Amino acid sequence: MSRQVLIAGGGIGGLAAALACARAGQRVQVFERAAQFAEIGAGIQIGPNVTRVLHGWGLADRLAAVAAYPQQLEVRNATSGRQLAVLRLGDVASRRYGAPYATVQRADLHRVLLVAVQGQPDVQLHADCDVAGLAQDAQSVAVRTVKCGQFKGDLLLGADGLWSTVRQWLLSDGLPHTTGHIAYRALVAQNSLPAHLRSQHITVWLGRYLHVVQYPVRGGEWLNVVGIVQGDASLSADATGLVRDDTAEDPTDWDQHTTANRLRTALAATCAPLLDLVNAIESWRRWVLCDRPPVRRADQLARGRVALLGDAAHPMRPYLAQGAGMAIEDAAALGEVLADTNQGVDAALRAYSEQRWRRNAQVQARALRNGQIFHAQGPLRVCRDAALSVLGERLLDLPWLYRHGGQ
Repeated sequence: MSRQVLIAGGGIGGLAAALACARAGQRVQVFERAAQFAEIGAGIQIGPNVTRVLHGWGLADRLAAVAAYPQQLEVRNATSGRQLAVLRLGDVASRRYGAPYATVQRADLHRVLLVAVQGQPDVQLHADCDVAGLAQDAQSVAVRTVKCGQFKGDLLLGADGLWSTVRQWLLSDGLPHTTGHIAYRALVAQNSLPAHLRSQHITVWLGRYLHVVQYPVRGGEWLNVVGIVQGDASLSADATGLVRDDTAEDPTDWDQHTTANRLRTALAATCAPLLDLVNAIESWRRWVLCDRPPVRRADQLARGRVALLGDAAHPMRPYLAQGAGMAIEDAAALGEVLADTNQGVDAALRAYSEQRWRRNAQVQARALRNGQIFHAQGPLRVCRDAALSVLGERLLDLPWLYRHGGQ
């Protein structure tokens, strides 16, 4: 029996859910608050656990047309520049996990999903249509939008991001909290950089209270660079959890223009190659990292006829490069449970939440731990570098993560 699925949010998670549900035979309506379906941001890494799902949806060729497939991930000490460890990717990762490790610009991945969704006859997309209220009973769920009227469906999926309003209606558990970590990101054409700064690898530079990641996107023609600095004296949080400071930062806006002077100051004691790269880039964006504690139980992901996915359900720090990946895994799991017409909506969403909450909690917790390791100082930093130098790929490879089947 075909169900009517309502989805709040038209980002990567929302479109992935729309595609998975449509492929499962459901009718879908997606409500996006922005005036058009688009994505901002720089690059993202998608491991074999994610590319496996995308390939399963028939998107391998479309992804290959916009992504890069680095041959290795290397970790370096940001101060000395010394290479600490290397993880082989490319064909090695494909053989090991049955799917490649890719790097892609967020907007490009969003566009791949959008085109796929637009090819589904049972999906309707509503832009400039913010969900402003919801109600559910034993038979249905209804949403009220600001400009598009009211809609009724069999279930609602909240894919409306970190500051999810659907989550607040469902769980009433307050706003995300600031982490004290500030991210600076840039996207630059490789041919605009000096030859020695161009790269087709993923490089992670580990410093004191900071790290920088660089990797190719858009078929390798562009370089994505993200620097994350822990702590900023100008930041403080008020009782609502929102950042208030003398620059009137809005933590809900993760596309703020910046000079990146704070990043350059933090990197002052790092090696010349890293400084040269950062100084060669003029245009930067800045955002305040916010998150929530790891998921603690299944009913944080679904109650009744409403379920959450992606950042609305389990926002995570970017230290495992799995935020978008977990949203896509969530979407695949939702498609699978909804394809089973022998169970009702409530039972299907309970099955989804039971499948996903421990997996998401594990990834959230591992991302937190990675942040502590990435930004270590003193004896912990010395031990980290020594362990990476000795164990190398055995520490960097993550079979528990990459072998996952998307459930």
